[in-house]
Amino acid sequence: MKGIILAGGSGSRLYPITISVSKQLLPVYDKPMIYYPLSVLMLAGIREILFITTPQDQKAFQKLLGNGADLGCNFEYAIQDEPKGLAEAFTIGEEFIGKEKVALILGDNIFYGNGFGNLLRSKVDVDGASIFAYPVKDPERYGVVEFDDNKKVKSIEEKPKVPKSKYAIPGLYFYDNKVVEYAKQVKPSARGEKEISTINQMYMEAGKLEVGVMTRGMSWFDTGTVESLDDATEFIRVLQNRQSTLIGCIEEVALIHKFIGKDKLESAIDKYEKSKYGDYLRNLLA
Repeated sequence: MKGIILAGGSGSRLYPITISVSKQLLPVYDKPMIYYPLSVLMLAGIREILFITTPQDQKAFQKLLGNGADLGCNFEYAIQDEPKGLAEAFTIGEEFIGKEKVALILGDNIFYGNGFGNLLRSKVDVDGASIFAYPVKDPERYGVVEFDDNKKVKSIEEKPKVPKSKYAIPGLYFYDNKVVEYAKQVKPSARGEKEISTINQMYMEAGKLEVGVMTRGMSWFDTGTVESLDDATEFIRVLQNRQSTLIGCIEEVALIHKFIGKDKLESAIDKYEKSKYGDYLRNLLA
């Protein structure tokens, strides 16, 4: 399975913070936001990853992440000129995806939970589509999934004014290769965007959509607003300081999954110099 991180958009809900910098490069406590979704794909065992950015931000992402070799991965980059919807990621990334299955994660989404890595790795051989549902107070901000009495998916709507349930669909999706064909069929919605909910509806109608409800042990943050960005930062700060472990440490994930050896970790330590992040890697090496 290959992976795509969609890190485009203007981040207008965070203005003036994001006028001169990509939202996905903002700090979430001690790391750039992009480290968190990247670590999720790496936890799933995915090593070939495409970053889709705006034209003006691509060089900054390349400076931060390079070609992925330092993490035992292969990173490629593509441009989304305008925010035309999540479904466009699969047509932009068609050549990159090739004949493989693909996972898509949004660059401003943060996930954490016990057993999360095992859950991710169970999805990489998906037959059809596998997405998640998470109960929220403001489902109108998201794609919303409605279940029937037997917990089977009844409907999927994108940012409905009157949501039919409290279950939002987080920005993490696993698809087989048919997603590219489906993405080409998606027409812009009334909002002028190619909605990923339309793709999910196609899989649902074909009887190939699996929706798992995230348990209470799982945490999800969509950092698209100032309040949610602040919540995510505080969550990471408290958890890391209590547990003395880093969330979203991409070098640690690479080492644990044997993408890299100790030599690459030593090089990363030199790169981070005297920062607390670098100190954490030194202790990890020791």
